[in-house]
Amino acid sequence: MSRVVPVVPVAPVGPSRAGPLEARMAELTGRRVPFVKATVVRARRPASARPGDTALVLADGRIEGFVGGVCAEATVRVQALRTLRDGESLLLRISPEETADGTGEPVVEEGAVSVRNPCLSGGELEIFLEPLRPAPRVLVFGESPIARTLLDFGPALGYAISSVSGADALDTPGAEALAGTRAVVIASHGRDEERALLSAVRAGVPYVGLVASPRRGAAVLAGLAHELDEEQRARVRTPAGLWIGARTPGEIALSILAEVVQAVRLPTAAVEEARVGAPVTVTATDPVCGMEVAGSAATTPYSDAGGAGRQWFCRPSCREAYEKDPGRYTKARAAAETEAGAS
Repeated sequence: MSRVVPVVPVAPVGPSRAGPLEARMAELTGRRVPFVKATVVRARRPASARPGDTALVLADGRIEGFVGGVCAEATVRVQALRTLRDGESLLLRISPEETADGTGEPVVEEGAVSVRNPCLSGGELEIFLEPLRPAPRVLVFGESPIARTLLDFGPALGYAISSVSGADALDTPGAEALAGTRAVVIASHGRDEERALLSAVRAGVPYVGLVASPRRGAAVLAGLAHELDEEQRARVRTPAGLWIGARTPGEIALSILAEVVQAVRLPTAAVEEARVGAPVTVTATDPVCGMEVAGSAATTPYSDAGGAGRQWFCRPSCREAYEKDPGRYTKARAAAETEAGAS
């Protein structure tokens, strides 16, 4: 994960402010829950936040802690959720003034983004966003040489790879043993393969790989036709691994982990939703103030008034203004879109 080191000194966080959040961070980390730590590193008055103020942004958009008022929170939420998806730390600069290029659009640099926030009361904030995601969890079923080699590669990759013995360990009520698992590799060479496959597929594990020859793998899946539908069977990778001409246990393990990395790093929306434990949040434009906001019903004010579909807002006052005269804002937005299209 990349790190951006702010050049502005960070004020120490006192125990009264850091204590509860540090405990909450430890809890989330222990439960393998991804989140973003947001820390104010610079504040220009007037601003309600000050250097050292910290908040945690969860995958559903909830913010615990304080890094500014509702306007600043709206921008922090949008950018924090982006860092949670891509895993890269970011220095976020928020200002009510026009961005350097004069377009009003966010200015992206390497490791930093500058955002114009028209709702701010005049101050500026610089906030360091650090995504803290659990190491990808991979379970290896079996005790074959390939399985043992997969375990040996874990520390070098930074993945949490562990061994599972016996299908009973996976076949638990509610699939507790598979919660948060990104990949299951079945390398038991015929021992309890079917039960392990059923457990992994039914639990919705993003990557399920079966170590077998093409002929035997096809036969195993055909035997599960009465338990899994065609789409579920198609999710099982067999022979597991990318084709690199592998022959030895080490080479085969390498090819399997390459395929696991591919699945982890290039996830579909459904896989991403399963990983962060919340629906992938879309972004929208507040029709009143023009701010970019994260569209999350759990955290973002919204309105269905006006017949133009659901509208999202940076704060309740913008929603109230919209609901007093929805037509005014929908017409203004349509005109702006028409003008943009013409240009």
